[in-house]
Amino acid sequence: MSFRPRVRCRSAFGAVVLLALVGGAAGTAAVKAQAGGVFLASGVRVGEVGVDSAIVWTRTTAEPLRRAGREISGRPVVTLAPGTDVSSLEGAVPGAPGEVRVVLRPAVPAGDANGIPARRIRGWRSTGAERDFTHQATFDGLTPNTRYLVTVEARPAGGNAEAPATAVETATFRTAPAADQRLPVRFAAMTCQYYGRRDRPDGFQIYPSMAAGRPDFYLSIGDNVYYDNESPRATSVELARYHWQRMFTLPAIASFLRSVPGYWLKDDHDLLLNDSWPAIEPGISAPMTFEEGLAVFVEQMPAPERPYRTVRWGKGVQLWLVEGRDFRSPNDMPDGPGKTIWGTEQWRWLRDSLLASDADWKILISPTPIVGPDRTNKADNHANAAFSHEGDAIREWFRANLDDSFLVIVGDRHWQYHSAHPETGLDEFSVGPASDAHAGGTPGEDPEYHRFHRVGGGFLSVDVDWVDEQPRIVLRHRDVSRRVVYEVERLGS
Repeated sequence: MSFRPRVRCRSAFGAVVLLALVGGAAGTAAVKAQAGGVFLASGVRVGEVGVDSAIVWTRTTAEPLRRAGREISGRPVVTLAPGTDVSSLEGAVPGAPGEVRVVLRPAVPAGDANGIPARRIRGWRSTGAERDFTHQATFDGLTPNTRYLVTVEARPAGGNAEAPATAVETATFRTAPAADQRLPVRFAAMTCQYYGRRDRPDGFQIYPSMAAGRPDFYLSIGDNVYYDNESPRATSVELARYHWQRMFTLPAIASFLRSVPGYWLKDDHDLLLNDSWPAIEPGISAPMTFEEGLAVFVEQMPAPERPYRTVRWGKGVQLWLVEGRDFRSPNDMPDGPGKTIWGTEQWRWLRDSLLASDADWKILISPTPIVGPDRTNKADNHANAAFSHEGDAIREWFRANLDDSFLVIVGDRHWQYHSAHPETGLDEFSVGPASDAHAGGTPGEDPEYHRFHRVGGGFLSVDVDWVDEQPRIVLRHRDVSRRVVYEVERLGS
């Protein structure tokens, strides 16, 4: 393998609902707002950006700002009494029925559009309580490698056709280059953000740190919120929605999302409870069920047509985003040929699409580890003995059919690492938790696996470009302040 690591500092889908929640910021939630109107305190979020498509999500709210008050978060976990007014909690953003209109226009000077349509409009659409007052607009037929400006307008429901907007929000994003375009691509990847372990009052330091690198997009690889082991525990759809409101209206997150589109994956904590699977008994999360948690996720996120998907960013890189909860067998089922995390259909799709790709770099994005190593008492992922039959088969197929242009990036673990599987050589990069306070739990550094190991918060930045016609990828583990703590470079053929 042509790796050149550089350590800078060692510190050691059910039904898909096409809706999603975005973070608006306290104090900056509305560009304009009028008394008696509806607002956009949940902001605007752009997701699932492709060569010619994107999804814009927003939500109409009763007030222009998130609710202030005494914070309820962290541990020991508080379970609220039935009937508690969730809308009164700190960070709550009560919804309200309204209408929204979404406008896209290319961010180029007048006369320089070169045939790009000047404006794309999704006309006024109603929002309602059944989907938490969210709306999602899917745009197709966009121009590759083009920056767009998004404008979302909101007004009260039931008004006349000429009623003006009472709130406006904006965002920007760039579409992906065409598959044959050799253009540099930069992205960031993060995971595991726990509200009560923020490292600044307005959110997490990693968001301005990621923004400083001007990424084309970012990946949130699961555990966006913690339903089960953070107060208040989500035991109802209403409380689950509250977790999303509270998290994504934090100013540091909302500000980031105005200029960086995303791809969001789900994992156990933002679905129901730790290590969960379909039909699991909800236990401490009762009466909320796995199916209800799934419905909330696709309501609060820009929802793709299916939970596993691939996205191409030019000739340089193609990503595969896999789904690790919807199709899995029970964790406590005896291991063997019938036990799975990905399911037969997803695994077939992954093999076929990987073999069909001519991208210079191929990257699998997984909410849970495939290489690890993980703790011996865990039974939830492909690095665990509980799923060793499927894990061994997956790693061996990768070894037999792919070359050094393939690697894996994972979330879930609360420590950063670069591992290489001893038998197959598969490289895996764990991005680490969103804050230092949420780091821990590692089984320790294992020299047989680890090329790098660090217990700390941060994120992973990835740059793809070319050197004298030779494709290059550089992966950098960064701490929460953006400082590079580990760097590895690979040159392709």
